[in-house]
Amino acid sequence: MCNNHHIPKSSSSSKEEKHIHDQEHSTWNRRSFIQALGLAGAGSMMLANNAISASKPSPLSVALSQSDNENILVIVRLKGGNDGLNTIVPVYDYATYANLRPTIRHQQNDLINLNADFAIPNYMSSLESVWGDGNMKVIHGVGYPQQNLSHFRSSEIWASTDDINFEPTGWWGRYFEDLYPDYLINPPEIPPAIQIGSIGNLVFDGVDTNYAFSVANPDQLANVAVNGALHDIINLPDCVYGDKLFFMRSMANTTFTYAGVIHDAYVASNNAVSYSNEELANQMAIVARMIKGGLGTKVYMVTLNGFDTHANQVDDHRILLEDLADTMKNFYDDLTASGMQDKVLSMTISEFGRRPYENGSNGTDHGAASPVMLFGPGLNGSDFVGSHPDLNTWDSNDNLIPSTDFRNVYSSVLTDWFCLDPSVVNMILLNQNYENLELGLSCQTLSSADFNDVTRLSHVAVYKNDRTYIELQMPLTGHIDIKLYDVLGKEIGTLKNEVLFPGKYSIDVKAAIRNRLSYGQYIYRIALGGQFYSKSILIK
Repeated sequence: MCNNHHIPKSSSSSKEEKHIHDQEHSTWNRRSFIQALGLAGAGSMMLANNAISASKPSPLSVALSQSDNENILVIVRLKGGNDGLNTIVPVYDYATYANLRPTIRHQQNDLINLNADFAIPNYMSSLESVWGDGNMKVIHGVGYPQQNLSHFRSSEIWASTDDINFEPTGWWGRYFEDLYPDYLINPPEIPPAIQIGSIGNLVFDGVDTNYAFSVANPDQLANVAVNGALHDIINLPDCVYGDKLFFMRSMANTTFTYAGVIHDAYVASNNAVSYSNEELANQMAIVARMIKGGLGTKVYMVTLNGFDTHANQVDDHRILLEDLADTMKNFYDDLTASGMQDKVLSMTISEFGRRPYENGSNGTDHGAASPVMLFGPGLNGSDFVGSHPDLNTWDSNDNLIPSTDFRNVYSSVLTDWFCLDPSVVNMILLNQNYENLELGLSCQTLSSADFNDVTRLSHVAVYKNDRTYIELQMPLTGHIDIKLYDVLGKEIGTLKNEVLFPGKYSIDVKAAIRNRLSYGQYIYRIALGGQFYSKSILIK
């Protein structure tokens, strides 16, 4: 039995806006369903009953790994659209702020000033010492041009970095796709990313797979961490239903090839501070143990839900921001106990902000610009970055006008925290150049080579006229071997095994295999110059 998601009505929201809003929250795609069942995890294969060993890195993989360091990023997703004006209060123009929000504004005597111009509500007091210790920065007015006010579409834009076209891959998915071109068959020993919540978000999606070990909630991750497996396969009923449940749970558990290393990292460490029992705190306490236990994962994304504050914002927003402030303070105190605080940068993101004025339901409606907060000693001092949006200048939708493009934030983190060459960063950000912000991050790039001319094999599945093709773009002359496997790793046959000259090639899979192929999913694997590439493909 499914309950309809209810959004409180607001006087400034039209019936059409509410209809679209409800449609968004009822959307549930196949990927979301599979992930919610606990089946979203990286899985390796056995090809023709032979274990796969590590392969030689591609030129671009070398470019990425040469800039590798021990730094870690924790993305804190404030899901629903955080109200920036009630998070970082513009006291420099308090009169305008208060006039726009007569009911939901913070009283001046309930604010903690971070400097003469900006303050936080006193219930976020845990961040006062974080700011004072130089471990926090706030980037003003973050967004993108012509803000889309749909939760799902704007979340896609923040994940994919494309605000014009639908792009099915995420910025971290594209990074990992080039770093691990043979990921489907030969994944790395540790999970590249760990994601809690945000089911269906594109941020870690590549063309064929999601590169994050994904769980729907912290309880699932805690179960993996404690037991080394996701589902209980012992305490099951002795009946046909129990047999079916055993099969499904066993299959789900086997997809989680990283359960063991996550478990090992978790039991190798402890939390040095006491976290609250709130939503974000539960997630970050587990992340801290993963980091301190030496898991080696580079990127974590946690989710704090509930920021869609159309009504009852005063109480609801307070609960969320208290959790955020207390958790970030505890998280870095926890890391400090193990001396790992300098290696971890945390960053908040939210699909959009809220309108500058309150609505008729003691809340705020979908807006545009909102601050991004960063935490960690690596910032080398607390400060505000960029200019705050003018409270009196709105766009055609009555929203604040962004002053900082969110992709500038991404570019800065990739360049100055992960030490990636600018040409690699451009590739990750869809070949667009963005401005790097002065965030205080310092990085000496380990490689000075120019990777703009890195030659790489291009390969893609193409479907036309009920046929399946693999299209190749050979960068150089070389011997190429392409084999087709079913999803269980059984070799079906060879698609091509010969020397090819530079240029474009198209391979008709059915014609090349010369065997009858059933409809369904397969995997092809390319061997070229000691490098392996693997992708899934659909035979129609």
